[in-house]
Amino acid sequence: MRYRFLSAVILTLVCGGARLTLAQTPLPSPTPDAPKTVESLSLPKTEPTPVITEPNTPVTAADLSRPVSTATPVITRIGVDPSQVVTLALNDAIRRALENNNTIESARNDVQISETTLRSLEGVYDPIFSVTPTFTRNTGARNSSGSSTNDFSLNLGFDQFLPAGGGRITPFFNNGRSGSVFSSGNSLNTSNTTVVNTASGAFFSSSLGIQYTQPLFRNRAIDNTRRQIRIQRKRLQQSDADFRRQTIETIAQVQRAYWDLVFALRDQQNRQSNLDLTKENLRRVEAQITAGSIAQLARAEVATELANREGDLLLAVQQVSTAENTLKGLLLKEPNAPEWNASLIPTDEANFDTQPIKLEDALADAKQNRPELQRLNLQTEINAVDVQYFRNQVKPQIDLVSSFSLNGFTQKIPGTGTNSADVPLFLAADRSIDPSSYLFDQVNVLRLRSGLAPLTQADIPAPTLTTQNNGSNGSIFNSFRNLFNSSSPTFSVGVSIGFPLRNKTAKADLAGANIQRTQLAAQTRSQEQTVIAEVRNAVQMVETARLRIATARSARENAEIQLQGEQKLYDVGRSTTFLLFQRQNTLVNAQNAEIRAQTDYNKALAELQRATSTTLRANNVVVEGSIIQ
Repeated sequence: MRYRFLSAVILTLVCGGARLTLAQTPLPSPTPDAPKTVESLSLPKTEPTPVITEPNTPVTAADLSRPVSTATPVITRIGVDPSQVVTLALNDAIRRALENNNTIESARNDVQISETTLRSLEGVYDPIFSVTPTFTRNTGARNSSGSSTNDFSLNLGFDQFLPAGGGRITPFFNNGRSGSVFSSGNSLNTSNTTVVNTASGAFFSSSLGIQYTQPLFRNRAIDNTRRQIRIQRKRLQQSDADFRRQTIETIAQVQRAYWDLVFALRDQQNRQSNLDLTKENLRRVEAQITAGSIAQLARAEVATELANREGDLLLAVQQVSTAENTLKGLLLKEPNAPEWNASLIPTDEANFDTQPIKLEDALADAKQNRPELQRLNLQTEINAVDVQYFRNQVKPQIDLVSSFSLNGFTQKIPGTGTNSADVPLFLAADRSIDPSSYLFDQVNVLRLRSGLAPLTQADIPAPTLTTQNNGSNGSIFNSFRNLFNSSSPTFSVGVSIGFPLRNKTAKADLAGANIQRTQLAAQTRSQEQTVIAEVRNAVQMVETARLRIATARSARENAEIQLQGEQKLYDVGRSTTFLLFQRQNTLVNAQNAEIRAQTDYNKALAELQRATSTTLRANNVVVEGSIIQ
């Protein structure tokens, strides 16, 4: 062993420290916020380690006593068509996920539902216009009057709740017509005289006014309607925060899945390169066995390593399928999308920044941007609305009630006009015809005072009357005009007072709201601690991955030197196949460790962006409500 060690040292010195360099893609060092660029349309491949071979010696099946198959194992990826290849950059993957991800769509619908609920609650302040036509016929019984009435009214209303102050305003415009009929054959029991007469009249009334009710104590600063609207606005903001959180989570999942696929493909390439080296070693061993320079046992050692590396390659292919299906599940909307049968080829290179992350800046971003903290702050504001409302409900209810109206009246007097054959009843001279006709009595009083004989019904000639339209006689339109001719408008002012005797419900609700405020304060502190722990862990992950890249690169470079030296020793007969395979496996593991460190760094950055809620800013994503730009 001492001579072997000295020989290895001598060979290393003779080689002048030369080493084999694999085709490793250099790591760019862009700034953290620099946009990613697509450098190529295919995944960079790691070339196999060059192997020094001896001059080719013809090998036939007859020369091999124990032939070993060197055919590449059949690599089967279920449901994937090798001819369908889709190149994918990380930015494109994020865009497709935001457009097609079903979880994002569900969160977007939650925001839209909250918006419709808010519009529904605000609908209570929509003005209500009402029209109420009413017809009433009242047929009197056979009594002293023997009359019936036909009444018709047409009322217009306008009802409006006021957002400020909790008042309610109700303008109105009411119109009515009332007509009475003395039916033929009805008896008027006056002076035992039965009079058969037919007379009719119509009475029109109109009123235009406004009613206003204003709470003075309870429900003035806030009522249940305004409380629900304020709470729903906060809940809409909570839905928006939830949507942002889900968007951030989805982007972080896409980033992790993307870099997992990058590592899986690079690992598969490294395993394939290692398998190709084993095949080359097997060819050389078989040539040496044919030449008689080594024993048949050397073939078994190489064949065993070949089988082991074939198994490693198959596992690497399986890992590629798993990572690819995870990414497809985030990007595709339909379960039967044709892209499920395609192969995804990432085009972005893993990169890292040599500058460490500042913990203070990360913590400040998290406290400002985390949707979970925003949601708890909004819940605290909702609790403040509840406290204000329940405290208001403890007060007595005192409402100011007021109204103002203008009234107009007219009466259509039947039988008036030129050459009328009908005589108004109030001009009749006989109380048996009209007991309420005082005009005839007043004329006789004046005649008696003047020493004249009283008049009888026979003394009154059939009059010819001419209607004087002074506003009290006419149609419904006269009553409209009389609205504004009236010198006596109607107005009223009153107060409605209600004192709760105990009001246990409002007091209990207020106590519960105060307890909830204390509970929310504790939940907020707990969530802040959780956020701080996540940010600190994420910063540590980024820093660890950044340092791992340097150590993994150093390990890979030294593994290349070791493999080169072992290969030279093997070529001069100073090493064995077992040791050569160990060096090859060590190099493959070092290559995978470097790729894993690079992808882990990018995944750690994604986790840090998620923990600080800077994912949207870092990936140039703008969210407005439920709209993603």
